Amino acid sequence: MSSRTFSTGGIHPDAKKLTSAKAIEPALLPEQAVFPLSQHIGAPSVPCVNKGDKVLVGTLIAKPAGQMSACIHSSVSGTVARIDSVTDSSGQRRPAIFIDVEGDEWEPSIDRSDSLVVNVNMAKDVIIDRIRDAGIVGMGGACFPTHVKLCPPSGCKIDTLIINAVECEPYLTADHSLMLDSPDQIIVGIRILMKTLDVESAVIGIEENKADAIELLRGKVRMVSGIEVMPLAMKYPQGGEKQLIEAVTGRRVPPPPALPASVGCVVVNVGTAFAVYEAVAKNKPLIERVVTVTGDSVSNPCNLKVRLGTSVGRLIDQAGGLPQDTSKIIAGGPMMGRPLLGTDVPVVKGTSGVLILSGKLAARKEERNCIRCAKCVEACPMGLEPYKIATAGELGNWNVAEESWVMSCIECGCCQSTCPSRRPLLDWVRLAKNNVGRIIRERQSGK
Repeated sequence: MSSRTFSTGGIHPDAKKLTSAKAIEPALLPEQAVFPLSQHIGAPSVPCVNKGDKVLVGTLIAKPAGQMSACIHSSVSGTVARIDSVTDSSGQRRPAIFIDVEGDEWEPSIDRSDSLVVNVNMAKDVIIDRIRDAGIVGMGGACFPTHVKLCPPSGCKIDTLIINAVECEPYLTADHSLMLDSPDQIIVGIRILMKTLDVESAVIGIEENKADAIELLRGKVRMVSGIEVMPLAMKYPQGGEKQLIEAVTGRRVPPPPALPASVGCVVVNVGTAFAVYEAVAKNKPLIERVVTVTGDSVSNPCNLKVRLGTSVGRLIDQAGGLPQDTSKIIAGGPMMGRPLLGTDVPVVKGTSGVLILSGKLAARKEERNCIRCAKCVEACPMGLEPYKIATAGELGNWNVAEESWVMSCIECGCCQSTCPSRRPLLDWVRLAKNNVGRIIRERQSGK
């Protein structure tokens, strides 16, 4: 197999793919579903339902607030209980729509049959409208509205679509299980994306540890023109957008504000490609996704197809309940995931996993002074100086952080995981990045 990868930095954490052989199971329906209005990059969605309204599975409940926003649909049928706020995976209180579940009735316009729709003969603008109306965003975690990504800036000629099927984050197997479960639908979704972008070349990048998915998809694309399955070396963060582009094409995306489109590429997560198929071919909005529920002490680690709005606690119950040695619950994987304040946090469009860590694994060792070893610099896939940015964040020196290219940081955690002094580098870098981002936005708005 190929050993293609990116050239700068990266690490090799233990994969811990405990659920790689687990087929997707349906998650239990919630008794109440909660839909935060901020499930994407951009402006929060605007509710278009009121308390007491009846909704079906697939009913639009919140409209986008402008171009950089996304629709939100009900994943359940029932009655709108209230519009209030909920603590999301960031730990912040956010506006949300609460729906009491009553049965499981779907909008009649959604095609719920198992039949594969292969020939989707629609104009590009119609496809984009369907993707926008379905509320599809990047399913890999970035949650960038997909209809915006499919309309690259003028002057950028796209020649390559890259499907991100790497899933390099330890423990997570949501994308892997989806590829094994629905390869034909994914391929049609890729063809729809190729048509929309007017490209003749698509590459599915998959790490070599998913040999079964590589073999399956290679068999599926053998007679499909323009789609290649490319095995990639096991290296974190291979699934980072810029790292993946370099690994697949050899092209390097310049620093911000440059986008992948500037080097002729658009990157779409494999789960997003599946959602595009369902939206365009089945008229199904983004109302459910695959979530890995896992951890070394979890009695039944699993891959679940989950209705959005379901609480994390309900998924944990289905995985056998919280282990007695639980110390931390993370939304996502151990490298880039965020610790949760509780189990009542709802699953949203970007929730790829729920990771339960024991006290032994979650405990942070005593922090020591930086020894100037530069291991964090060596590990950084963006070629930054994490020690310098972290110190700027700790001291509140936002100018130094900005001058050190903090906005190029992808928050992968490679620096922190390699630090022999156990410094919380990523925490300080995230603080700096948030503040520098705020300053940049204020500067651009003239404040």
